[in-house]
Amino acid sequence: MLMGARLARLMRAPTRSTFLFFIFIVMQSCMVMTSFGASDMEILLKFKESLANTKAINNWDPNVNPCNENRGNWIGVKCHKGSVRGLQLENMGLMGNIDIDTLVSLQYLRTVSFMNNTFAGSMPSFNKLTALRSVYLSFNHFNGEIPDDAFVGMKSLKKVLLANNEFTGKIPSSLAALPKILVLSLDGNKFEGQIPDFLQKSLRKFNVSNNNLEGQIPASLSNMDPNSFSGNANLCGSPLESCKKGGKKLSGFKITAIVVMIVLVAAVIIAVFFIFYFKKKSKPLERTSTLHDENRFDISYSEGPEPVEPTVLENTGQHKVKSEHGKLTFVRDDREKFDLEDLLRASAEILGSATFGSSYKAMIMNDQVVVVKRYKHMNLVGREEFDEHMTRLGSLSHPNLLPLVAYYYRKEEKLLISDFVVNGSLASVLHGNHYEDKPALDWPTRLRIIKGVARGLAYLYDAIPSLIIPHGHLKSSNVLLDESMDAILADYALSPVINLELVQQIMMAYKSPEFAQHGRITKKTDIWSFGILILEILTGKFPENYLTHAHDKNADLASWVNTMIKEKRVSDVFDLDMGGATNSKSEILKLLKIGLSCCEEDVERRLDIKEVVRMIEEVKEGDGDSEYISSVTNDGDNFIGM
Repeated sequence: MLMGARLARLMRAPTRSTFLFFIFIVMQSCMVMTSFGASDMEILLKFKESLANTKAINNWDPNVNPCNENRGNWIGVKCHKGSVRGLQLENMGLMGNIDIDTLVSLQYLRTVSFMNNTFAGSMPSFNKLTALRSVYLSFNHFNGEIPDDAFVGMKSLKKVLLANNEFTGKIPSSLAALPKILVLSLDGNKFEGQIPDFLQKSLRKFNVSNNNLEGQIPASLSNMDPNSFSGNANLCGSPLESCKKGGKKLSGFKITAIVVMIVLVAAVIIAVFFIFYFKKKSKPLERTSTLHDENRFDISYSEGPEPVEPTVLENTGQHKVKSEHGKLTFVRDDREKFDLEDLLRASAEILGSATFGSSYKAMIMNDQVVVVKRYKHMNLVGREEFDEHMTRLGSLSHPNLLPLVAYYYRKEEKLLISDFVVNGSLASVLHGNHYEDKPALDWPTRLRIIKGVARGLAYLYDAIPSLIIPHGHLKSSNVLLDESMDAILADYALSPVINLELVQQIMMAYKSPEFAQHGRITKKTDIWSFGILILEILTGKFPENYLTHAHDKNADLASWVNTMIKEKRVSDVFDLDMGGATNSKSEILKLLKIGLSCCEEDVERRLDIKEVVRMIEEVKEGDGDSEYISSVTNDGDNFIGM
């Protein structure tokens, strides 16, 4: 009876101990619920659903964990201690929406990079990811004003790269309030108004060039590079020219002189207006025509009363450029001609958005398939110079070069038109998914591709001797594969017409050791790029060289291969998916050695183009020297040197 009474009292009036026990049970329940929450894999797969054109991340497999300790199993996923630490989804042609609300669930996410894709619209609300340290969005099509509070609460943010988009309005003041900001790149947009005051002593790199900013540069930024403010006509103050202050009052004579000048200028303007007015009345009214399709392949142009005809350049003697506004200029006479209206009416399929612009596959009405590539960063080159260089490229002809067919010139952007190559880029074949009907490249095919690249590159050296870097941007995404899986070089010899600032930021040649060390490129710089490409083909490993903004020995594919050889792990270097290599070990090792010799940091010791081609042509599909294998694999140092 006594015990029953105690139990009754306990149930009627909970003691402090029972209350604490209740709290403990609730906390345990919450922990159990958390442990059964969405995994990083589920979060990323849900995030992928918000994207479009996701071929580049097809290996995001629900049967494979995205992270294995500090190694990412999924393309573009960076890991730390088994958790997703960063997303590096660059140069993939991605479109759609960046689903921030889903990414919020990635507890350890610290860096995101979506550079060089085709994202458009307003900037996502990254301030929901308060723990981010880096946000990279450069070279997309984001537009509109960024809310003033867009970066509020991001106390850990150190690097913000928003360059070469289409942002407008004022620079958000919340950017200037970031306490740990180190790098800020806003160049190549349409920001206007004054630059806010950045008082952080931590700020190391700052770039707002090529915008519409005005007023005095804050004193806190006076020690920055003057080039960081170029392209803003109304900016003044250190490190640019000092702002003009109000002077003495003008005398009556000076005022009279100014008034007379204004009247004379106004009279000239009125006269010119009437001349053009009456001249225009005698002609049919011009119209503006624009194509818009679902893939954003749009060109605005003016069309006169006469039908637009293609302009053809004769490939004989001196080339006389006859292109006019609104017309395509053909640089080859062995292709069927079409006009700009045919191109605008064509169905367009986006192939991707790379560093210099977007590429489209266009089907002309006569079933002719071409690739149209839009370039926004050629607006500093004059018309005559551009026409001359395109004519020169049109005269090039080699089995391993993608021929330029035609081009279209506007001050704001350019179109380059070339043939469509069926098997896409070497990068997608090397690093994409492999199936029974689309197996990995075998050794004979890889050797044939490398030989094709060598021949095409040698031809460029001979055909354009005046260029220090005949290619300039040699990498696997710029090597196309035709129906026979032969190499076709693309995006070559464009350095003379691309804006210098972008050239030095992006092009492969400017990621070379010599440019990092001495600020210069040489005739052997393209050889270094070729060496990295050879190593990529043999190892199947994606070179981090393509992603860095400058040469980084710690992210260099050649350094990794050399380290593996020194550790006598040569067998771990080669791509496990490379078939047909059983009886070709010594020849594969010879080619690996050639690749490393091309990557020699000392330019004087690096091979030249003639040596490279000769040595590669001597490599055979089958073995012929078993002693070579043992000497290489047993002595790593002997292998590294020539």
